[in-house]
Amino acid sequence: VQLQASGGGLVQAGGSLRLSCAASGRTYVMGWFRQAPGKEREFVAAIRWSGGNTLYADSVKGRFTISRDNAKNTVYLQMSGLKPEDTAVYYCAADSEYPPPILSMIRQLYEYDSWGQETQVTVSS
Repeated sequence: VQLQASGGGLVQAGGSLRLSCAASGRTYVMGWFRQAPGKEREFVAAIRWSGGNTLYADSVKGRFTISRDNAKNTVYLQMSGLKPEDTAVYYCAADSEYPPPILSMIRQLYEYDSWGQETQVTVSS
């Protein structure tokens, strides 16, 4: 599966941005990860295609919303109340091979077999 991410940019603290990620084929899970300079890639949010179950990192819960458009095979990450610590390169990811038997698995990097290109999000203070 190929992923095409878009969105991102520069915004002031408290502002909003929306990321989009379109998949070329069927996926079981789609998610977003991010990596700040000098830090490891971390889980942000994910959605299971069947059922729409979602999970969020504690750091973004209540501020970010992940959603999907089945007809467009696209997942969105609406980011509100952005903070400078949200500054990072964001990556869209997809699991197109096996549906995860346990929802919590969608937090893990190993769950995903396809990755989109880098999308920079910069939040100024």
